[in-house]
Amino acid sequence: MGEKDRQSQTMTDYLYIDTAATLQQFLDENREISWMGFDTEFVGEKRFYTLLCLIQVITENGIYIIDSIELKKLDAFYAMIEDPSIVKITHAGENDYRLLKIEGGIIPKNLFDTQIAAGFVGYNYPISFRKLVASELNINLGKGYTVSDWESRPINQKQIKYALDDIIYLKKLWELLVDKLNEMDRHDWAIEEMKKYESEDYYKPIPHKEAFSNSMIYNLRPKNQLFLIRLYQWRIAMAERKNYSKEMVLPGKYISPITRNIGSGRAALKNHRRLPNGIMSKYMDEFLALYEKDPAPEEEAVLASIPKAEIRPTGQETIMEMLSLLIKIKCNQEKLSNGLLVYGSGIKKMKADDQYFDEKLATGWRGKFLGENLIGWLRNRKDLEIDMQKDQCVIRMVDVL
Repeated sequence: MGEKDRQSQTMTDYLYIDTAATLQQFLDENREISWMGFDTEFVGEKRFYTLLCLIQVITENGIYIIDSIELKKLDAFYAMIEDPSIVKITHAGENDYRLLKIEGGIIPKNLFDTQIAAGFVGYNYPISFRKLVASELNINLGKGYTVSDWESRPINQKQIKYALDDIIYLKKLWELLVDKLNEMDRHDWAIEEMKKYESEDYYKPIPHKEAFSNSMIYNLRPKNQLFLIRLYQWRIAMAERKNYSKEMVLPGKYISPITRNIGSGRAALKNHRRLPNGIMSKYMDEFLALYEKDPAPEEEAVLASIPKAEIRPTGQETIMEMLSLLIKIKCNQEKLSNGLLVYGSGIKKMKADDQYFDEKLATGWRGKFLGENLIGWLRNRKDLEIDMQKDQCVIRMVDVL
């Protein structure tokens, strides 16, 4: 598609929906559709609750922009997202689906995400929409309005153009990627991966996710571990109450020095050169109270679940690194994104704990791709040894009595 074609598509007429009448027109025009592409624009900076500002939609019948600030009743549109007879095409749609889950209480059905699909046909995951469009369609999109004031009204024409660029190429990408997936016999794999967005469990919050994602927690004393968990909980509660972003309440860069020095008392925190006096003066008493409070029974259970930091044999660490590289080599050879195959947290936990195995790697399309041998090595890596010979590297299981 040439530049002329791109310009003509970008300037295609659209229906701006900001009244009950225009919303009804959209619904009437799209009662029998089999597919729709959509994207959202939202503002999440400086607030706890993300504000949904626009929803851009493309169907076989036209292009639409739904003003979700002006229109508060979007139940009929949300019903389309849940309709399993309509394919919903997105790119990196996770944030969109999470936001619609909060706004409308809905679980999407029958999805096709072009970012996920691209990872199954040789692109790095996650690939940006702009790079995928450039590679597949030979079209270069602008990026000047990636961060924009979508809350202000009226929306200007440059913002409209950027918003439309995010949807008008979705159908063509869908068609091209489906063809490639079918050629590689991976269409079922891609759909299996996309199905995760259709599960209620996927949208449930993970308890203490921030604390357990901070590698520092595995090297702290139990009292400091509990303080770290409480500090993250405190930050979330404060941000929610004020509808501020968490970073506005307490920047993440201060969490580590506060946690490491809280046991040394008020003076150590007050005189720490990396901790701002304003924050420490305002919240010092609350931080100290969080640290000194005795653990509740449920907190004791959380602490007991934290793996103990251990000094592991160097060889074991090397074996896990080698297995990670073998996975990457297999992905490169077979044109599947390593970033799509493995979950960062799962691999990190496997590197930190020789007893842990991420069972997701042995199920579904991941298990089929990796195969029995590689899964067996990962699962029993503590029993592996590497023999470097003259012209080959031999991996074997150690005999365990």
